[in-house]
Amino acid sequence: MAMITVRVSDSEKKWLQCMADFYGITLSDLIKKFSMEQLEDKYDKQVAQVAFKRYQESGKETHSMEEVFRQFGGTDEDL
Repeated sequence: MAMITVRVSDSEKKWLQCMADFYGITLSDLIKKFSMEQLEDKYDKQVAQVAFKRYQESGKETHSMEEVFRQFGGTDEDL
């Protein structure tokens, strides 16, 4: 397994260790878990923005649920 070194101040390390203890995981697992989650969230957001831009450029139309229910006989209670 590869190793990555992250330099932090003593006070940052103390705080990170407190957080690791709070979650009941190792300091290494804490850094990995939260770093990966944040990167995945950023990636997902960027992919969604690109997909939405492509969708807008495609000229396709969107319809609200209200419009769909009106057209196909649903009611507001179905929402």
